[in-house]
Amino acid sequence: MKIVLGITGASGAVLALKFLEHLPLDVTAYVVISKSAKIALKYEASKDYKNIKNKKNIIIFKENDIAAPIASGSFKVDKMIILPCSMNTLAKCACGISDNLITRSFTVMLKEKREIILAPRELPFSSIALENMLKLSNLGVVIAPPMLAYYSNQESLEQMEDFIIGKWFDLLKIENNLYKRWKNNE
Repeated sequence: MKIVLGITGASGAVLALKFLEHLPLDVTAYVVISKSAKIALKYEASKDYKNIKNKKNIIIFKENDIAAPIASGSFKVDKMIILPCSMNTLAKCACGISDNLITRSFTVMLKEKREIILAPRELPFSSIALENMLKLSNLGVVIAPPMLAYYSNQESLEQMEDFIIGKWFDLLKIENNLYKRWKNNE
């Protein structure tokens, strides 16, 4: 499987690094890290994002590289996730603005009718953001913000993050055991 991962400058960009750490080796990730994401990661991550280059299944592109293969519909990529998705990127996606490699890849995936997941990170959501999410959802984009659930009895921040990443992997159809799944008591 081949996926595109767009990392934007919303808080929670560190979740994208953890997403890549858990990514199975049989999944190739084409990663674009926005300038704003690099700034957010400086404040939020104890790890340097450059360490992700060491994995063989991760290919990193610059945000302004519109000649990258993921900018073309003829390049076969299965799915895309924008994690986290800033409100700026969300608005651009909803309006069809493709002024960088993340939004260009999004418009390509949308026109090719490939699976897209957006993980918007904001609290609370404004009415404009909610309208943009509804518009995108009506176009088939899955809106999956990082939401906690407590039925799997997470006891640490790391377990909560693993739960969220596991749910994103489920949506992308990537096998995982990152969280305790709901079981019937029978």
